[in-house]
Amino acid sequence: MTQRTITHDVVMGLTYYSPYVSGLTEAARLVAEGLAARGKRVLVVATRHEAHLPAHEVLNGVEVRRTPVVARLGKGVISPTFPAVVARAARRSRVLNLHMPLLEAGAVALLSGSTPTVLTYQCDVSMQGTRLDRVQQRVMDLSSAAAMRRSDVVVPSSDDYAVHSRLRPAMEGRTRAIAPPCVDRRGGAPAFRDGAGPHVGFVGRIVEEKGLEFLVEGFRRLEDPTARLLIAGDHARVAGGSVVERVRAAVGADPRIRLLGFLPDDRLADLYASLDVFALPSVNSFEAFGIVQVEAMLAGVPSLASDIPGVRIPVQRTGFGVVVAPRDPDAVHRGLRDLTLDLSDRVDGARRTAELYGLERTLDEYDAVFESVARPGGR
Repeated sequence: MTQRTITHDVVMGLTYYSPYVSGLTEAARLVAEGLAARGKRVLVVATRHEAHLPAHEVLNGVEVRRTPVVARLGKGVISPTFPAVVARAARRSRVLNLHMPLLEAGAVALLSGSTPTVLTYQCDVSMQGTRLDRVQQRVMDLSSAAAMRRSDVVVPSSDDYAVHSRLRPAMEGRTRAIAPPCVDRRGGAPAFRDGAGPHVGFVGRIVEEKGLEFLVEGFRRLEDPTARLLIAGDHARVAGGSVVERVRAAVGADPRIRLLGFLPDDRLADLYASLDVFALPSVNSFEAFGIVQVEAMLAGVPSLASDIPGVRIPVQRTGFGVVVAPRDPDAVHRGLRDLTLDLSDRVDGARRTAELYGLERTLDEYDAVFESVARPGGR
């Protein structure tokens, strides 16, 4: 392949892309836009998960192509043309970057031929409900493992998550841990504060793996009538369905707890500025890091994180917060009590977090990994 046939520096493939919001899609978007701002030619191929979205557009310097969706299956969608479109673009790219879990990963890796491949492995799929769910999980694992064995580098969010992954054997010897990109959202106004009491916050999709009912139950055991719990996140447009009714049932009539709904990016700085503690009470391996907890920590807010692989790492590495047992309202209660009583060292905690998890550091590491395997190719 000659240099003249190379059309992109990086082709990214993933199921959902902006305007869909999740930790996986936001990580991909920030890397794509960050590299595009550095002069890289970046193409994202995703599914057209909403019919009104254009099949082709440019978003913040990133070329985006979307393939038609013919059906939905659990949290995923079926787009028959997706693997071929990604692979065709990959063969004209210096490097392919797949963001996983991705049902079609194995097929894309095979169809992409000799294109150098970097897999961003966000998390294991956790589908333990019906028999069909278990079959889907098995198929996803087989596809992911096949892609890993054909890849040049597998990028987990942390070594801790990689060694606890079900797919550790397939990725072993290929891993290069890089933290997901996290935005520094300091400087907001405390617009969400309601009184002088301690404010606890959560940001994320209102889905089962977030463990929100355990956060609500733990918070409600705080006796302080001035304490507040602010839960921000989408529950109307969530792949696989929301558990908002379960969360509302846990809230009951407690007037100290507010469900804020989806917050756009330009309101997150104000939310973080309103908080004394951030909580990430995740309950399973579908959560592997928690970008939002690090963004809160960057803004000077300590985190209460579940003791599960990957999620616990930012708090453990920085010492800025507490790690508690998952699915344990008593542990959540004790952690919140301790953190709301000790609000010292916020500036130093934010500094330590920035040293380890700044956005530019993540972009530098991705740029270096891509260049280490990419084939030559100019404009």
